[in-house]
Amino acid sequence: MNIFRFFEQRVEAALAALVQEGALPPGLDYTRVAVEPPRDPSHGDLSTNAAMVLAKPAGGKPRDLAEMLAARLATEEAVTEVSVAGPGFINLRLDPAFWVARLPDVLRAGPSYGASDLGKDEAVNVEYVSANPTGPMHVGHVRGAVFGDALANLLEKVGYRVCREYYINDAGGQIEVLARSAFLRYREALGHDIGEIPEGLYPGDYLKPVGEALAATYDKDLLEKDEEEALRIARETAVEAMMELIRGDLAVLGITHEVFFSELSLHRSGAVERTLKKLEEKGLIYIGTLEPPKGEVPDDWEARPQTLFRSTEFGDDTDRALKKSDGSWTYFAPDIAYHLDKFERGYRTMIDVWGADHSGYIKRMKAAIAGVTGGEAEFDVKVCQLVRLFRNGEPVRMSKRAGDFVTLRDVVDEVGKDVVRFMMLTRKNDAPLDFDFAKVMEQSRDNPVFYVQYAHARIHSVLRKAAEEGDYDLSDGALANAPLARLSDEAEMALIRLMAAFPRQVEQAALAHEPHRIAFYLYDLASAFHALWNKGKDEPSLRFILPEDRDATLARLALIRATAHVIAAGLGILGVEPIEEMR
Repeated sequence: MNIFRFFEQRVEAALAALVQEGALPPGLDYTRVAVEPPRDPSHGDLSTNAAMVLAKPAGGKPRDLAEMLAARLATEEAVTEVSVAGPGFINLRLDPAFWVARLPDVLRAGPSYGASDLGKDEAVNVEYVSANPTGPMHVGHVRGAVFGDALANLLEKVGYRVCREYYINDAGGQIEVLARSAFLRYREALGHDIGEIPEGLYPGDYLKPVGEALAATYDKDLLEKDEEEALRIARETAVEAMMELIRGDLAVLGITHEVFFSELSLHRSGAVERTLKKLEEKGLIYIGTLEPPKGEVPDDWEARPQTLFRSTEFGDDTDRALKKSDGSWTYFAPDIAYHLDKFERGYRTMIDVWGADHSGYIKRMKAAIAGVTGGEAEFDVKVCQLVRLFRNGEPVRMSKRAGDFVTLRDVVDEVGKDVVRFMMLTRKNDAPLDFDFAKVMEQSRDNPVFYVQYAHARIHSVLRKAAEEGDYDLSDGALANAPLARLSDEAEMALIRLMAAFPRQVEQAALAHEPHRIAFYLYDLASAFHALWNKGKDEPSLRFILPEDRDATLARLALIRATAHVIAAGLGILGVEPIEEMR
């Protein structure tokens, strides 16, 4: 149960009653009416802006409407106090029994608690990682991978039908470099002295197995073929090997994609040409010459006439090149074709997760998608800032195997999947993140992943002890019927209120496309649990197991069992496995 949505419905019912009485005009738009936690918890449990947003269209004063609405809400069974604050905000305080009654909701739902039908099975495409298939994934890819996967989980939690997609950049100059690098390793595998890896080729040892595979398959035959054919074979073999490597890297993070889409397939199928024709039919392309940009000149700028997209019509700073004067495509053209393909596959909502180096590309893509879909598609780009690696405060050295970077697998192998995933979500995606190997393994409150996992493990330790020491039915069904009225201490109530807020937190995070909110929430929930644990150490009457008071014991076991479910539900969204025993 989302209590905030429930009370939004009660507010709307109260407004409808005022309309019925003639105190308000009919036809008011309730879209902006919200029920939220008050900024100051001392003001109550809930707050609504209904009077503030409806007074003007109703032709009245916010304070007057607030007073009328407050009188109606005061009659709600769960409401013990109503007050009007400031110009017309209405604050509600709820009966503690109402909060306690939410615990059975959690216990019956288990780890599925917080799920909703908000998305109404709408299809959403989340494209993330999409690293060039030129080598193993490095630490710069980790954050986007974790973020995208957690976002997909979050959207599924609230009822969207999510497709996880990877765009394979298997066309373009970087792939030609890969082919030449693989061919050099092929010669090395045949026993040729290749010397130092030439500048401009990929130097990492990860291409040695590709060269060996080519040598095992073709022996010396590739040396006798013309260069174009030999490089084609090297390219295809290398791309396939790199994608296998990337899939393996993602697997260690617990990440899988439903769709791997090849850029090369767009070119071979004629999709880019068809997209250009579609834009031409809409009157959105023309032949023209762009003014030279101030500052750094982009790669796709030419002083000669080019085929241009009218992106300024859709909010971009300048029109953008689709085709160069020599007839070759810019990188922009296949990107439009790709997103049109997504749209034609039925995705009206598309979310792309990009690295910080692509921030300048957002406006043109938003413009292009608006143009090619006639404004029917919703397109959101989430930019993930850089991750800086440290060890005890010192920058981490680069990987020899990778050539010039730290690999994803290096990081996961050292600290584990769950630590990596959680820590990558402890900052908003567009804020820089420092990852210190030493600090993320600390067993302290300053380490959020430990703190949350410790709360879950502590709860299960208590439950195991209860099972050993007493004749308690610890099933969710039985605990849902425990004498929960025995829960009355403020620390217990604080924990219950936090759990009751989880469904709203999940929905808000999903609407904002911000999975980090779940990590923040879990830390707060763990803090509330640990606070209750510590209070029980100081006040024996608040301990979870009281052999002399069976009812109190069952009520508190129900409380912490519910807490474990909510922690597990939140960790499930983040892709982190909740542990029942600390190692």
